[in-house]
Amino acid sequence: MTTIYEHSVPTKDGAEVSLSDYEGKVLLVVNTASRCGFTPQFAGLQRLHEELAGDGLQVLGFPCNQFGRQDPGSNDDIQSFCQVNYGVSFPMFAKLDVNGRNAHPLFRFLKTEAKGTLGTEAIKWNFTKFLVDRQGRVTGRYGPGTKPEALRPRIRALL
Repeated sequence: MTTIYEHSVPTKDGAEVSLSDYEGKVLLVVNTASRCGFTPQFAGLQRLHEELAGDGLQVLGFPCNQFGRQDPGSNDDIQSFCQVNYGVSFPMFAKLDVNGRNAHPLFRFLKTEAKGTLGTEAIKWNFTKFLVDRQGRVTGRYGPGTKPEALRPRIRALL
């Protein structure tokens, strides 16, 4: 059985991190953007992180510039923006593609495991969220309109 732990992702500095480093945690994986109408969701993601990290939640942010070019900055610019404007202290990784020929293998996996509306795989916009249980299995996919705080009961059930 394939799990999220079989994937590695690039940090903002270009190093690779194995997601097995997060084994045993509940993960909330989000494709983000710093110039999007949904960007204020960083505040809700940070609140979830602060409230539930001690119980085993790990929020993971993945900037993406594929939707309306709403994250054009460098990895350092994005990291700084998130920290200064939203106090983000959860991991923000390197900018990557979530759709298309150059989609990162992590997002190919997530989209296969949790399809979108009407069974589609493509991510439609920024701030699509994937919830992963402690065993590394994808348990849900939530569109940009789902606010992070709305996921609290589902996250608590997995914790």
